[in-house]
Amino acid sequence: MLHNRCMTARPSIEVAVVMRKVPTSSQWQPFRWELAEVLPQVEDLGSEPRLLHRGPDGSERWLHPGFRSELFRDEAEGYYLNLTSGAPCWFVLWRMEETPTVAAETIPRPVVVSLSYHEAGRWLDAQETVENVPAPPEVLSWVQAFADAHYVPEPRKRKRPESFRRLEDRFGNPASVSTEKKYGGGGGGHG
Repeated sequence: MLHNRCMTARPSIEVAVVMRKVPTSSQWQPFRWELAEVLPQVEDLGSEPRLLHRGPDGSERWLHPGFRSELFRDEAEGYYLNLTSGAPCWFVLWRMEETPTVAAETIPRPVVVSLSYHEAGRWLDAQETVENVPAPPEVLSWVQAFADAHYVPEPRKRKRPESFRRLEDRFGNPASVSTEKKYGGGGGGHG
């Protein structure tokens, strides 16, 4: 399941993605698609999606095989953030297909699968559809070993207290504060 391929020096895992069609109570949208699970792929299933189940209520489950999730050194912080998030997960970017499948309907197509929090964030920033599902313990320990080996936290910079900052005017020039009275009466009393 978890391995290094001879073709690449990066650690990788072969996975399949399961998408499900869920009926809704909306008259405007009778169903919606969502990510159901990410499974380790232990045998070659090709790359074409296949219908796993169709229910009498119109629900469906589709298997999308042939994905490789690779670990990259420059994503080590993203893996670390995923692991320490409290709910470590797989992130899947998916899109609706442009053309109908053999079943004469449009189904969602997973595009890429990742374990990096940063990568998922970049996809969301690009307005992509991204969902997540929990990752199993064996995958998490594999990612943890990678993050431990490659993630080096940046040292925190000590922030100076505001009282030690140099005073500047609105143009960035040095400013001074005086407690002496510049204008007004000469300090005499009343009366």
